[in-house]
Amino acid sequence: MDELQNFVGGQWTDLSYDKRAELINPSTGEVFASAPVSGEAEVDAAVASAANAFPEWRDATPAERSLALLKIADAVEAHADELVAAESRNTGKPIALTLSEEIPPMADQIRFFAGAARMLEGRSAGEYMSGYTSFIRREPIGVCAAVTPWNYPMMMATWKWAPALAAGNTMVLKPSDTTPVSTLLMAELMSEFLPAGVFNVITGDRDTGRLLVSHPVPQMVSITGSVRAGKEVAAAAAASLKRVHLELGGKAPLIVLGDADIDAAVSAANFGAFMNQGQICMSTERIVVEKSIADEFAKKLAAKAQALKMGDPLAPETQIGCMINPGAVERVQALVDDAVAKGAKVLCGGKAQGPCYPPTVVYGVTPAMRIYHEESFGPAKPVVIANDAEDALRIANDTSYGLSSAVFSRDVNKALRIAEKLQFGICHINGATVHDEPQMPFGGMKDSGYGKFGGRAGLEEFTELRWVTIRRSPTPYPI
Repeated sequence: MDELQNFVGGQWTDLSYDKRAELINPSTGEVFASAPVSGEAEVDAAVASAANAFPEWRDATPAERSLALLKIADAVEAHADELVAAESRNTGKPIALTLSEEIPPMADQIRFFAGAARMLEGRSAGEYMSGYTSFIRREPIGVCAAVTPWNYPMMMATWKWAPALAAGNTMVLKPSDTTPVSTLLMAELMSEFLPAGVFNVITGDRDTGRLLVSHPVPQMVSITGSVRAGKEVAAAAAASLKRVHLELGGKAPLIVLGDADIDAAVSAANFGAFMNQGQICMSTERIVVEKSIADEFAKKLAAKAQALKMGDPLAPETQIGCMINPGAVERVQALVDDAVAKGAKVLCGGKAQGPCYPPTVVYGVTPAMRIYHEESFGPAKPVVIANDAEDALRIANDTSYGLSSAVFSRDVNKALRIAEKLQFGICHINGATVHDEPQMPFGGMKDSGYGKFGGRAGLEEFTELRWVTIRRSPTPYPI
């Protein structure tokens, strides 16, 4: 069994850890490694390492930071098989899909921010008041703390460290206590191209996370996780008035209007609902279909979902892997059972198969059912029938979440009018709810958090805006 270590200051640390946590392969149930449960001493060491590295990294030229990130992107691609094997073993994801659907966008994200590192700018210097020249500067914040989830360990880590490091910050990142392996491996790969201490990874549980986000040194905290976790982080960070960046849960609706291309909508719903076993923050969580086409749509979706290949994550043909743990399976089963007891119909799936849960379409879901409101974070998806377009919009907005959404219609103007009224940070017209691009701002509203990843907005999240003046002649002060 492997005994993992923290990666701090450009090396594996050899501290004598008081506590360790077992890591379990979700597919086999095998305990394959253990990781430190970092305490105060380990958090202090990692933060000190990041703080010591900050002046050198802040003062590196944008070209130097850009080159480092470009080399990291190349290294990620060169070590793709190793990273994906670690990720699959730790999460139960299908290995072939992880290789094709995660490595390319990760490398793209890193290369985008490598370019963006050279594009930071403030407003032009000018004389906005007589006798004064004013400058607006964008500068790195300093040490940033980050906490990432179990569903996309290496991709979510990249979303955080790429803009942070591009802007000149250093970082201490704590991955989920259950899935730290690929993030630690990534940190080791990155260390070849970064000064020691620029990027540090410590493992641990919720208490480790609390110690990190409440530590007095980091001036920004970025978390991807549940609403509960986001609220806890925001509360902990408030004591020292840290900036907080939250990417939390979702209940993404996909609206299918009566004039939609049904086959295209089915394809998007199938991908958005079942990719990564539905364990994605922007996963399609509520499919809202106009009554005139609801039966046809639901039958076609069920047929497509039932054809997906579920099983061994290591088999190249597998499209649906296993759930992260037995508790996740039980939660999805409870949502399905509740819906059926209250009158919904299961058109496919509906019963767990060992560590896997098959793609499940639940038809005729109403607000009386838990699955209508609660984020399933699994491959059981409700189809809700709407009377018309206005009713579909009302149903879609009937949630406390506000991350991703989608609407299908052949009438783009009608779809755009719906999109303008959807209370979500993201809307895709005639596309799946699961979609992101490195150059676009990704983030939510309401209980889905605040702050953006991606694009210029994502880079600026990790900077401070400062005003500097030069007095061009002596000032006649009044006293």
